[in-house]
Amino acid sequence: MGQPLSVEPGKKIRLDEFDPAHTSGLDKAQAAAETQQNVAVLDELSYRLYAENKRALLLILQGMDTAGKDGVIRKVMTGIDPVSCQVTSFKQPSVEELDHDFLWRVHRAVPARGDVGIFNRSHYEDVLVVRVHKLVREGEWKSRYERINEFEKILTEGGTTIVKCYLHIGKEEQRRRLQARLDDRKKRWKFSKNDLAERKLWDKYREAYDDALTKCNTEHAPWYVVPADHKWHRDLIISRILRETLEQMDPRYPDEEEGLDQIVVE
Repeated sequence: MGQPLSVEPGKKIRLDEFDPAHTSGLDKAQAAAETQQNVAVLDELSYRLYAENKRALLLILQGMDTAGKDGVIRKVMTGIDPVSCQVTSFKQPSVEELDHDFLWRVHRAVPARGDVGIFNRSHYEDVLVVRVHKLVREGEWKSRYERINEFEKILTEGGTTIVKCYLHIGKEEQRRRLQARLDDRKKRWKFSKNDLAERKLWDKYREAYDDALTKCNTEHAPWYVVPADHKWHRDLIISRILRETLEQMDPRYPDEEEGLDQIVVE
């Protein structure tokens, strides 16, 4: 049976109603084969977007710790030319960034025309982490939903297509992935004791995500809830979304100069 990836703007998004282990009725081999095909198509479409140089694509990845944001970038975006693809990871703001409004550092990282930009976490941290940890007053983070919507509307009106994916994993799957990092010494560099402290705030983060996804789920920049307990299914779904998005954008090569057929390079 199918499970929707999105909710109509204006309706409440409740993550508890989405199964993070959903696999669309596919097995790993089927998903891997289709993902490989989609990655190849993304390579061609992103090249055309780069050549056209009129529009941009921005992929926003959000999710709980261990949801697989890095994995998506490695597996799905592998075919895109690094010249036209930039990844930005939004971590704790610097002193300079804190001296500006919360969107200042984000706007600086928006992809240029012709490029594909990827946000590994994003401006949504400013209605998630700051809310859960009470880093700003409640009235401030509540006001940011509308500012985010306005910001994203500006980007879309300027030619940037926004794809927002929430990587939806279950609490038990997160436990397994954290334990796997501890069990494998080659992966311990990815583990922090703070991960356990953040895990204790699971319910508060889920509540914050429900609100952020609901309030910022718009016609011009909708949210996709991607089941992510199975990495192979997560990668398939995102590769499908990106392929469909770029096919709808249908970037075109620029017109060539006249008379090129008569030229012979000697």
